[in-house]
Amino acid sequence: MAPRTDPLSLEVVELIGTVVSRYYEEYERAAAAHSLTGAQARVLGLLSHEPLPMRQIAQKLKCEPSNITGIVDRLEARGLVERRPDPADRRVKLAAPTTEGHTVATHLRESLNFAREPLAELSPEERRVLRDLLKRMLGT
Repeated sequence: MAPRTDPLSLEVVELIGTVVSRYYEEYERAAAAHSLTGAQARVLGLLSHEPLPMRQIAQKLKCEPSNITGIVDRLEARGLVERRPDPADRRVKLAAPTTEGHTVATHLRESLNFAREPLAELSPEERRVLRDLLKRMLGT
């Protein structure tokens, strides 16, 4: 195993950091274009896949449930999210995007060019290798 301080490892870590930073910068710009914060846009994007309880949103985004409650409150006030009972457990409320929320989430996703453009330069096999290496790094 290569030491963590070898020049190649340091360069790879720096490049990963640059990719992440550029992604978040673009995400913040895309969110602002829809008068959303980056956190609101991330919650809306997550909910566009499936309705979720607050606790699960917080786990996925690695933050406190109380923060998610405030974000969902603001999204709900804008008509982008609604709360509804969980069919599996009526005591639990799910946050779900409204029709307008789905539309905004789609526009946000479509406006994120950075994540697509660098990957467009890679062949399908290179993308598979990159995906597999990242999964291996993350232990998934």
